[in-house]
Amino acid sequence: ALSEEEKSTLRAGLITNFNEPVNQIATQIAVLIAKVARLDCPRQWPELIPTLIESVKVQDDLRQHRALLTFYHVTKTLASKRLAADRKLFYDLASGIYNFACSLWNHHTDTFLQHVSSGSEAAVLSSLERTLLSLKVLRKLTVNGFVEPHKNMEVMGFLHGIFDRLKQFLECSRNIGTDNVCRDRLEKTIILFTKVLLDFLDQHPFSFTPLIQRSLEFSVSYVFTEVGEGVTFERFIVQCMNLIKMIVKNYAYKPSKNFEDSSPETLEAHKIKMAFFTYPTLTEICRRLVSHYFLLTEEELTMWEEDPEGFTVEETGGDSWKYSLRPCTEVLFIDIFHEYNQTLTPVLLEMMQTLQGPTNVEDMNALLIKDAVYNAVGLAAYELFDSVDFDQWFKNQLLPELQVIHNRYKPLRRRVIWLIGQWISVKFKSDLRPMLYEAICNLLQDQDLVSQYSLTTLYLLMILNLELISFYRIWKPCSHYFFSYCSKLQNVTQRCMFCMSFLV
Repeated sequence: ALSEEEKSTLRAGLITNFNEPVNQIATQIAVLIAKVARLDCPRQWPELIPTLIESVKVQDDLRQHRALLTFYHVTKTLASKRLAADRKLFYDLASGIYNFACSLWNHHTDTFLQHVSSGSEAAVLSSLERTLLSLKVLRKLTVNGFVEPHKNMEVMGFLHGIFDRLKQFLECSRNIGTDNVCRDRLEKTIILFTKVLLDFLDQHPFSFTPLIQRSLEFSVSYVFTEVGEGVTFERFIVQCMNLIKMIVKNYAYKPSKNFEDSSPETLEAHKIKMAFFTYPTLTEICRRLVSHYFLLTEEELTMWEEDPEGFTVEETGGDSWKYSLRPCTEVLFIDIFHEYNQTLTPVLLEMMQTLQGPTNVEDMNALLIKDAVYNAVGLAAYELFDSVDFDQWFKNQLLPELQVIHNRYKPLRRRVIWLIGQWISVKFKSDLRPMLYEAICNLLQDQDLVSQYSLTTLYLLMILNLELISFYRIWKPCSHYFFSYCSKLQNVTQRCMFCMSFLV
């Protein structure tokens, strides 16, 4: 074990200078300092934070960057401590340095915005890197550094300022193309802004109440109106949708059935939500989700043809809604439809009504729109239980569409298979099952792997909802088809999962 004198010497040596020229080594040094700080700061190492603050003020670019990098790692590590005494120390630290951290971030942000319009590419990248690091520090201080952050004017001022800064950075993306070396850092900074809001909402829902209105206005305008055209990118859209979803679904904002039992904070947040989600707003969000975000893209259709297994895996996947656009849009639709089903049910029914009858196989856009609407009807199956006569719809609309064998009808045929799978445990009369069995048997020869995946999934769902006699009726043809499909899969993991699902 090291003596206290040796530890003191090592600690002093670690912060003697911040001039390491190699990024990877500098990062390891910063992590090392943070690990020591976790044990010794501030009691045995009170000079660490003051030294870092002084070092990030210097004019030397290299030293300033390394000190800021270390400052971030130290803040991140101290923020992760969970014992009550450690939390109290971090609250004291955050209160003491928050004003400086805000000033530092504003300085580097303004410098970056100035360089974007007049500076060199190297100057832009350097200032953007410092903006990113200082924002990372502020994120940890804001989310973890205060018990009641809404009572701190500096914290709320920073959070309200995020929206203006986001608009500035999104406008910068017009001038910084995808091939620019700064583009990756710019997108990371924009995403970090949204992470601050998401983390703050998650940790301090009631302190977030003053930000609900502006968060919804900002997110909806950039995701569901023309405001976002030309400046948004996929990951940013996902983050905005997650922000809307977290506000819509947040239990802290849902009053009790007896309003008198709800807290004033809950009622205030609920009032703001209800005032924002008007009929026109909800209708536009619903229509935009279905008619724009639910549409299969050229890239997805290409992936369907070239990598069908990858396409099916892409569609299903745990927490993929947090990071991928399609799962994110579907989860947002489900949550909004569940929360506001009385308003949105007539909207979706109207969209269904306009698509009755066959669709021209030469009109790919019409096929994709119908696919998107069917997707919405499947996702909202439980909410539409009393509003859709699925049995009649199955006989008059869906069954004839399963019988269209044209290759361009493939996406819609596969969607109908999936749709039936969504509804079979919700609302499907037993006397219609023979018609479904016959349709399935006719589809067993389909060679498309994605369609086979949907058909196999439907088969498994049918098994769960069948009486014994009906089960024997489809066992022989479908089980042969099932194992034939599994043998075609290249992905061993996927093959094993299907086999286990079948056997269970």
